[in-house]
Amino acid sequence: MYWRTALVILAFLTLAITEMRVTGQTLDVCATCHPNATCEEKVDGTGKACNCMYGFVGNGRTYCQDKNECQIGANKICGQHTACHNTYGSYYCTCLAGYSPSNNMAIFIPNDGTRCQDINECRVQGICGEGGKCTNMQGYFNCLCQVGYQVHNGAEPFHPHQDKALCKAIDCGQPPSALNAVQLSATGTRYGSVATFGCSEGFFWKSGENSSVCGAESVWKGPSLVCEEITCGDPPMLPHTGQVWNGSTNPGSTVLFYCKEGFYREGGGNISYCTEKGFWTKATLSCKEIMCGGPPILPHTGQVWNGSTNPGSTVLFYCKEGFHRERGGDISQCTKDGNWTKATLLCKAIDCGQPPSALNAVQLSATGTRYGSVATFGCSEGFFWKSGENSSVCGAESVWKGPSLVCEATCGPAPALVNTEVVLQNTSVVFHRCLEGFHSWRGRNTSVCDITGKWQAATMRCREIKPAISDLVVFNEKCLRWKADKYEEDTENYRIAFVGFRAYQRSFHDKRKKLLSSTSDHPEICLNLLPVTNYTISITALSARFTSTLTTNTSLQVPQAPEILYREIEAPFPTLWLRRSVNTLDPISFYQVFVLPLEGTLVFDCSSPKTPDFSSQRKPHGQYITAQLHLRDIGKEMNLTLGDGHYYGGFYNAPLQNGRDYYVILRAVSQWGGAFKHSCVIWAKVRDISYIMKVSSLFAGGSIGVFALGIFLGHCYT
Repeated sequence: MYWRTALVILAFLTLAITEMRVTGQTLDVCATCHPNATCEEKVDGTGKACNCMYGFVGNGRTYCQDKNECQIGANKICGQHTACHNTYGSYYCTCLAGYSPSNNMAIFIPNDGTRCQDINECRVQGICGEGGKCTNMQGYFNCLCQVGYQVHNGAEPFHPHQDKALCKAIDCGQPPSALNAVQLSATGTRYGSVATFGCSEGFFWKSGENSSVCGAESVWKGPSLVCEEITCGDPPMLPHTGQVWNGSTNPGSTVLFYCKEGFYREGGGNISYCTEKGFWTKATLSCKEIMCGGPPILPHTGQVWNGSTNPGSTVLFYCKEGFHRERGGDISQCTKDGNWTKATLLCKAIDCGQPPSALNAVQLSATGTRYGSVATFGCSEGFFWKSGENSSVCGAESVWKGPSLVCEATCGPAPALVNTEVVLQNTSVVFHRCLEGFHSWRGRNTSVCDITGKWQAATMRCREIKPAISDLVVFNEKCLRWKADKYEEDTENYRIAFVGFRAYQRSFHDKRKKLLSSTSDHPEICLNLLPVTNYTISITALSARFTSTLTTNTSLQVPQAPEILYREIEAPFPTLWLRRSVNTLDPISFYQVFVLPLEGTLVFDCSSPKTPDFSSQRKPHGQYITAQLHLRDIGKEMNLTLGDGHYYGGFYNAPLQNGRDYYVILRAVSQWGGAFKHSCVIWAKVRDISYIMKVSSLFAGGSIGVFALGIFLGHCYT
């Protein structure tokens, strides 16, 4: 209790003394400010206050601690592609690998507008090494191997600073050998090198390719030539000759020719020699056939003869129609002396006597009684011809054949209809049909004899038959029109079949069919015919079973330009890209890439058939074709690097010159025969590449300067 009272009294005295000191002395606020703070007038004018400096936070008097600006994120305070570094009372920014600051300083604070931009590492010559092709990306780059090189110690794409991969030239080693052949020349052992071969002495080139090419797999492809030993082969054949020959085909061998049996030697040489060039000399032996001439002619006979007049040939004689053999031999033979033996065949005429009679009929006429004579008959008055034949013929057996007609009583002649004929008739009914060239249009085709003895005539009408399809023509190149012959409002079904061929594309075959139903008298149909194609088109009217055919051909169309990505490029070896669709006209189509320097008045005629190449320019700023690419050789997408120094379709892809601007134009061309169709599109604009090289030099110089300054400052600091 005592100690509590003492403490309370002590505290009261201390407070009183402090109050007396404050009242008696003025406090200096600025003297109490933290070293990292400044003393400033208050806004309301009531005195001074301590505020922490920029980069610090605190109450300004007892503490001011460092503010970490980087904690809000490098992207927010420094910008994209940056790293933030905090310092005591401040901070600074640096660019990430693959980027450089726009003020060319190693460190920066972004309040002056400095940003990090991509470094185009591909501007550095040879950055990918020998045979490498550089591709720049945002913040990095990678490398691929050019044609003729392969990647080693890695895979594509690769980074030369991060990987051990590199490009090495393809080498196939020494060319292979070929059987019975020798190597004539070789351009080297690298990719694309060619070695040529020839057959050894005593052998000739029979087939195959005589060259070998170093391929992308480091292996020689070829040769496939086949060399065979020189021989004359079988000796030539001469007409009507035989040969005396030992079967040898080596140079110096001989063949003796002689005339075959039935032939005699008319003249000429009969020996042929095998020469060192592999050919038989010409033998001129001429053998003429022994012939008897035409065989003799016997009265009333025919001949069975194969037309041969050689010795041993025979002729068989026979009696002609209407005659019969009475006596004698019927064979004649060609003898070796060139004469026919005598045949003694005797032929006598056939006679049938008087013609027979027919029931209820009378003979109307007779041409005679010899073989082939004809006697005709008609029904007697009051009778009609119901059935059978009304003629009798004298036959080879000397007997009359016929007549077989049956005559019955009639009720009168059948009614006659226009353009008709009677098919069948009996005593009461007659069947009519239209004459050839006419068809039934309307009505009944029977005439009936009624009980009154009168015909109820048929009502059929016969109309002239006309082609179901006529006046077939082509219009608008792909459409057909024709005239239809049919009943007024009937619907006709048509089958259209068309087949297309191309002279320039033997494997092409367009075969299709279409069906059409139409009530029109002049039907029309349009077909999806392909361009530059010869078509045979057949149209069949199905109900009439009538077909009409014509041939036509389609014209060459303007080719479609490919999809491109237009770019304005500042690079010495710009790479351009396109995408296209495969077309049936690819075998006769190609792309031409024109390079146009921007000097003076620029004139480009897309329709001009001229194809200037780089080497034929008359002036240094003339336009030229840097590449010609056949569509059959490229896929759906393609990249082309300008100025790579290669040949494309026989045109040199020349490097672009420093200090000049260019336009690059792509022309799509389809050409067949005399037809030439085209379309053009601007592919890219290439700016002055010398400016790029200068900027690269300035960048390199600035980097060296910054590096030297850093070494100097480090030395001074130490």
